[in-house]
Amino acid sequence: MSAATDTARPLPEEQARAERQGPLKWLLARFGEQMPKGLYARALIIIIAPMVLLQSVLAFVFLERHWQTVTHRLSTGTVQNIGMLIDMHEDLSKKHDVNRLTEIAAKNLGLRVRFAPGEDLPQVRTKPFFKLLDSTLSDELERRIGRPFWIDTVGRSDFVDIRIKLDDAVMHVLARRSQTYASNSHIFIVWMLGTSVVLLTVAILFLRNQIRPILRLAHAAESFGKGRPMPNDFRPRGAREVRQAAHAFVEMRDRIERHVEQRTLMLAGVSHDLRTILTRFRLQLAMLEEGPELEAMRADVDEMQAMLEDYMAFAKGDSGEAIGYVDIGEVLSEVSSQAHGGKTDLEGKTVEVRTNNQPLVVRVRRHAFKRAIANLVNNAARFASIVRITAGKTDGLLTIEVEDDGPGIAENERELVFRPFYRSDHARNQDSGSTGLGLAIARDITRIHGGDIMLDQSYLGGLKAVLKVPV
Repeated sequence: MSAATDTARPLPEEQARAERQGPLKWLLARFGEQMPKGLYARALIIIIAPMVLLQSVLAFVFLERHWQTVTHRLSTGTVQNIGMLIDMHEDLSKKHDVNRLTEIAAKNLGLRVRFAPGEDLPQVRTKPFFKLLDSTLSDELERRIGRPFWIDTVGRSDFVDIRIKLDDAVMHVLARRSQTYASNSHIFIVWMLGTSVVLLTVAILFLRNQIRPILRLAHAAESFGKGRPMPNDFRPRGAREVRQAAHAFVEMRDRIERHVEQRTLMLAGVSHDLRTILTRFRLQLAMLEEGPELEAMRADVDEMQAMLEDYMAFAKGDSGEAIGYVDIGEVLSEVSSQAHGGKTDLEGKTVEVRTNNQPLVVRVRRHAFKRAIANLVNNAARFASIVRITAGKTDGLLTIEVEDDGPGIAENERELVFRPFYRSDHARNQDSGSTGLGLAIARDITRIHGGDIMLDQSYLGGLKAVLKVPV
């Protein structure tokens, strides 16, 4: 049973993805996920990574060759001097002139030499981690001297201790490290790192100036998408391609604004003509005698007037209103008061308003935003007895939820009801006074502010409309 259970157990998501894509593609995908997402950070990586890689390779190749060659030559020269001193010692020892040999070594060769009769070599030490000098010097001593020796390249920082076993003594030699080892290579590293820092600083400053126009363009596009005016200091800047993109964006914005303005003017003219005709109808009806037929005709004229106002609101989208800071709690209170105060389809309905403690002050078009919320509330109250409005700000979004205890809307119709003139099964009664534009107008206004409206199931049993706009 346990084996069968383990076999049937589903694979983890990452392992299943790796099996579907292959290990190489999966590793590349994981590497791409860890890479920075911003253009500025990616551009810095494009500049820094090749420079670091190139300089690392050059430094490794140059320094390795430099260290090996120079260290080998210096070690060879030092060992040759030591070999000469050994030969002189064998000749001078007969004449008892060892002190003279020590003076010659210190004065002419820069070596501190001392002879210790009857002494033995110390125990062999472990090889140091960085053993270039140790191995090079050891090889030269074995090849040129051919006697037992002991060296210490780590103990004293400025000197190398070399001890060679002679026939009747141990020869102590202290050579400066610079005589046996290429110790000035750090100058190359300092110059390399210094020039790299200077070049990278210039590159970062230059790249930052190139990225700034792109960020300005993105900010202007975001403001325009939210229905807000572009920054006053925005103008095409930067490289030629960035300027072309900025000019294209400005021209696109102008075309959109001209289109909206022309459509609004045309619809305003049509509305004016239709209102004139409706006014004539009202005057003619006022001159007729009272009767059942007259009341029906007046109701039709009123319905035509309401439909005309809804059509105009939908076509305009209230885009001509200026944006300002608005207290959303105050707007919700006004919508709730109007809901309680006199609309026939809201009589006897309960409208609850809930807001968090923080002030809900955001930049929106006040009348348009109020109309969007009122449409959601009216739509909920038309088919329910309890309407609950909840508002709050989280993660840079203003969220307003309108819930009701009505019959709700089927899941397959929740997007269709936002279409103009579409009516669900609960709203097909022509006597309800609905034109089928309430939700369409609400979503249109919300999208003008850069947000959207989604429908879901309410905890009250009916429909929940969730309005979200960035703040």
